[in-house]
Amino acid sequence: MLWIFLGLISCLFLGFYDIAKKYSLKDNAVIPVLFFASATGSALFLPFIVASHSGWLPEPSLFFVPNITWQVHGLILMKSLLVGASWIFAYFALRQLPLTIVTPIRATGPIWTLLGALIVYHESYNWQQWVGITLVLFFFYMFSLAGNKEGIRFKNNRWIYFILIATLLGSISTLYDKYLIAHYPRMAVQAWFSVYMIPVFFPFLAFLWFPRRKKGFPFQWRWSIVVIGILLTIADFAYFYALTDDRALITILSVLRRTSVVISFVGGAILFKEGNIKHKAWALAGILAGVLLVVFGS
Repeated sequence: MLWIFLGLISCLFLGFYDIAKKYSLKDNAVIPVLFFASATGSALFLPFIVASHSGWLPEPSLFFVPNITWQVHGLILMKSLLVGASWIFAYFALRQLPLTIVTPIRATGPIWTLLGALIVYHESYNWQQWVGITLVLFFFYMFSLAGNKEGIRFKNNRWIYFILIATLLGSISTLYDKYLIAHYPRMAVQAWFSVYMIPVFFPFLAFLWFPRRKKGFPFQWRWSIVVIGILLTIADFAYFYALTDDRALITILSVLRRTSVVISFVGGAILFKEGNIKHKAWALAGILAGVLLVVFGS
């Protein structure tokens, strides 16, 4: 089915997106990387916005961006602010931590999404979900022991807390995405979300990083920064388009998207020569097994 194929496409591009981020952030300034990667995503959508509003792009087109009210613009801006906060924490953590450490932590995202859904919709756990949550917590503990072997103490490492905060914010964003896509046009949400990332990150670039650019890590331009924006845009486009199919199952799509961490993990092991892979791989497999139980038990 088309929606499954689109889910696999989204998974593939998300995996390479994480690898491109890690390469771009190596010994590099975080804020400029964030800004220019986001600017790439905005540049990809601006022509479609202009063409749609000027009448050059017909409404039945796959890339048509419909007009929306100022109220909807405000809702999309809130999504950009939420994602921007998540990315800031995630990018700073990713620069300091191995990709094979970040990847399993990010894999716990569906657990936090489910907890949020339970709070919002007052649902309850079944036995499969309890087993899944127990598995995730157990293997997360085992994973922390693997991190200790590399000198990364989870309790005392602020970058671990950064990636945990980023994962939590990302889960909240996922819940918000479900609301936005259910009520408003897919292309309008994705296009304007990408555009609003520019005003979200520009103050950080102009007033936080630029005055202090000679301190800390210097900014090094790499073409992989552009690749970040391109890969994320394609991954999200495939995902949102898959959601428009009435036959699409959100649980299956969530699992497909989350398995992108396997690509990221392998990339960290092969491309960046990160160590202690065997222990981390077992922990990642356990976390993913728990996530599968939680998602399919929903």
